Amino acid sequence: MQETSALSIAQTARLLGIGRSTLYCIIKEGRLPVRKLGKRTLILRRDLEHFIASLPTSTDPD
Repeated sequence: MQETSALSIAQTARLLGIGRSTLYCIIKEGRLPVRKLGKRTLILRRDLEHFIASLPTSTDPD
């Protein structure tokens, strides 16, 4: 299966294990850039990977 280079809001939220409203807050804060295609909001996979890499590290497993 080929990976897509752009993800929908629903796909991104599912991958991160968070709700759509939390994802929209992250986007509104400017922490994750989005692209618009008509009414669709898309997140580039490379931007998502950069966002994940920028999160603080923790030694706490929870």
